[in-house]
Amino acid sequence: MGIDGRMAYNFALQSAPTMKSLNGNGAMRQTFEAPPKPSRKLRICLPSGRNFKKETFLCGHYEAQDVLTQVDDVDLLCLEPGPSYEFKDKWQRKLMFRDFTGRAILMNPGLHKVRLTREYDVFLVRCQTEKDLPDINAIEGWKERCETSVCWIDELWAAQIPQNKNWLHVFKQFDHIFVGFRGTVIPLSEAIDRPVHWLPGGVDALRFTPYPDPPTRVIDVYSIGRRREETHQRLLQAARLTSIFYIYDTSSGSMSEVYDHRQHRDHFANVAKRSRYFMVAPGKVSSVAETQGQSEIGHRYYEGAAAGAVMIGQSPSGETFRQMFPWPDAVIPIQPDGSDVLEVLAELASDPARVSAAAQRNAEGALLHHDWVYRWRELLKTAGFKPSTGMVSRERQLKALAAEVAGSVLPKAFCGTPPLNPAVPGFEAFRNDD
Repeated sequence: MGIDGRMAYNFALQSAPTMKSLNGNGAMRQTFEAPPKPSRKLRICLPSGRNFKKETFLCGHYEAQDVLTQVDDVDLLCLEPGPSYEFKDKWQRKLMFRDFTGRAILMNPGLHKVRLTREYDVFLVRCQTEKDLPDINAIEGWKERCETSVCWIDELWAAQIPQNKNWLHVFKQFDHIFVGFRGTVIPLSEAIDRPVHWLPGGVDALRFTPYPDPPTRVIDVYSIGRRREETHQRLLQAARLTSIFYIYDTSSGSMSEVYDHRQHRDHFANVAKRSRYFMVAPGKVSSVAETQGQSEIGHRYYEGAAAGAVMIGQSPSGETFRQMFPWPDAVIPIQPDGSDVLEVLAELASDPARVSAAAQRNAEGALLHHDWVYRWRELLKTAGFKPSTGMVSRERQLKALAAEVAGSVLPKAFCGTPPLNPAVPGFEAFRNDD
């Protein structure tokens, strides 16, 4: 037996129900019951790893959970790590891809067990990636206590499916399966021989919208997350040599931990709604080895649009993007190598009416189509449930604000430019500069 085989065998033994714990003191046998609450049946049981998984890239995932808890009857089940979590989680993630028995994915990665003690309509698991799936193994009784079950995994690339064959069977324990990438729907459905539904990402549009009182847009260009390096270098040059204000990441921050996911999303939204131009590109554009050319709508499109910024970059290929963002100038295109980015920005600076109209359409479209509440409604509808009164109320609020945006006159301060020191025209110096 090789080293991987021995590790898998030992890991399985340590995770077996008959074992007391990794250190022999019985700590891992501790099982917590969900806090006693009124006996009335709740609609949704929603597990969350927010108390111990705090990486930046998960903040939008927790935002989606927050919106659901605000609009529906939800028991947010915040899981907690046990003393062996870091060790077990690390090895489980490695073994689940090599374990031909398919058992590793079904083991508790070292979280404190929770026993459900009441009835629910829906057991709803929303995972950012496959790394979150083992967490549900810490929850006892969900199959017996929940009328139906749903799994929504946001990020799963079609090219990963053949590599993940040892654990894909985990999806079969759910009644309904959703995936965030449209190009993954058919490959995943064929691999598990089950229907799979597409459910795209979204945004808390009420958090990101600049309306009803739009702030001054003092930032010329905002780039967050993955970026095309050639475009970034040209914008850096412009920022050094002109008066433009360019904000960008100075570290690979998506894997760093945040203090509070709500504060992070508030900060992100506040910067975005004060930015004139917002850089976008298809999901994981810089990770071709992972995507294998699959072009998907990343979360930046929803966030940039909701903030009422003008999105600059590339749209994903195919019809999906045009179906989701069916209005003119949803994204102002530039070359992938960024060779024309400064010229395009200079042209936009000379056409403020186009810029204002594009920004207004983005803000309105996000309010009408891309708030998380629309995604949750679709998910619950597929599972056979009607929208809650909270959902209906939030949708009314979104539509009323969208109507206000559509009927508004864009403020003169949209461009965020001091009258005597125009920032964007600084791009004019680079109009013909390669």
